[in-house]
Amino acid sequence: MGEEVTRRVFSGMRPSGRLHLGNWLGALQNWVELQNDFDCMYCAVDIHALTTINDGKDVGHIQDNIREMVLDWLAAGLNPERSTMFVQSHVPAVLTLHALLSMVTPLGWLLRVPTFKDRVRQINESEETVSYGLVGYPVLQTADIVLYKADTVPVGEDQVPHLELAREIVRRFNNFFGPTFPEPQPWLAPTPLVLGLDGQQKMSKSLDNHIELAGSWEETRSRTATAFTDPDRIRRTDPGRPEVCNVYRLHKQFNPNDLPVIFEECTRAKRGCVECKAHLAEGINDALEPFRERRRVYEEKPEMVREILVEGTRRASRLAAETLEEVRERMGIPTSL
Repeated sequence: MGEEVTRRVFSGMRPSGRLHLGNWLGALQNWVELQNDFDCMYCAVDIHALTTINDGKDVGHIQDNIREMVLDWLAAGLNPERSTMFVQSHVPAVLTLHALLSMVTPLGWLLRVPTFKDRVRQINESEETVSYGLVGYPVLQTADIVLYKADTVPVGEDQVPHLELAREIVRRFNNFFGPTFPEPQPWLAPTPLVLGLDGQQKMSKSLDNHIELAGSWEETRSRTATAFTDPDRIRRTDPGRPEVCNVYRLHKQFNPNDLPVIFEECTRAKRGCVECKAHLAEGINDALEPFRERRRVYEEKPEMVREILVEGTRRASRLAAETLEEVRERMGIPTSL
């Protein structure tokens, strides 16, 4: 019998600081589960954060944002003995592979990515003035994945087009130079899109419609109190419609045992929206208290957190060096002088 091969997962997050409920429900819980069965590589993709730096005023926060984000990873349950956690820019081989993959990636592929066009509109630029870094984002993302020969990528529905492009780039490279990289397969997160407090758009810090995981009990109560509910329920005596209320959707995650009572009281106007949001806040706070306690422990051990990233970067660098040597040989680039 041959040795069983463990499938490898790669996923990354842009370091924007403390994470929120959307990250928790949409990615973090899935990451924690995956580490039980896969060789997991989780990366703070700080180079990706530079694709939208605009005038450069935000770059001074990247280091602190990485620290805050990794604290949330550890508090959520990522185990450094089962998951490799590291910082993208500390493995410079990814930039070399990005450049090499760029040589086989048609520009038309990049310009057709739906998320690219959406992002251009969001930052209020045109395709003529936007940076190459933003255009080439999917190529760098592909390099992130294949540098470690990852075959599985946990993604949300909105990231599937980027992953399909990564698969196309891999197929084109393998066709040109021989079988080198596995085609990464999507691992769709079981949790659907998490809407923000506005009830309209994906939960996001940039939209200020989020609830931070590491927030205090009072901060969570205050933020939850701003959530939009049923737009047609004007008065306390009006019957509610839980099926269109984002607060009710969040109750499904944080107060699942109370759903029959919540539904009955809402539809019969026995509870108001203020009361319902206070109930949700309590459920969120109860669910996150173990997370927050673990986070406080890690906050008191900054050297331990740093060593976790250093050791993760060492392992990532070893894997990257092996892959890059193979790529150079495949492409006919001298590996020595």
